[in-house]
Amino acid sequence: MTTEHTYRVIVRGTWDGLTDESRARLAAGADDHGLARMKFTPEGSLAYDAALRHFTYRFEVVSDAADGEEMAAAIAEDMARTALDDLGHGYRDLRSMATDQDTMKINRRGR
Repeated sequence: MTTEHTYRVIVRGTWDGLTDESRARLAAGADDHGLARMKFTPEGSLAYDAALRHFTYRFEVVSDAADGEEMAAAIAEDMARTALDDLGHGYRDLRSMATDQDTMKINRRGR
């Protein structure tokens, strides 16, 4: 029997080789893609600023616990690549960090 865990994965990257059309679309949507609107979702949440240098995607990935955080990160990076390719935006230097929500310890302060 396999156990699934939920991972929160942050994928970061750099915009690269953006066309004029991509720049215009990204610039027009910058207000809707700020850090304040980011959430961890299965489909991913994209954030970037108007300077169009770097971006961040946040994903919630459910994966086999035996595969661990590395597999969850690889899945999220693949999802980010697919989404960015589908949008036609150029990028490079993807890197990610995954956190297993099922094993994360929460420290609560006493009152």
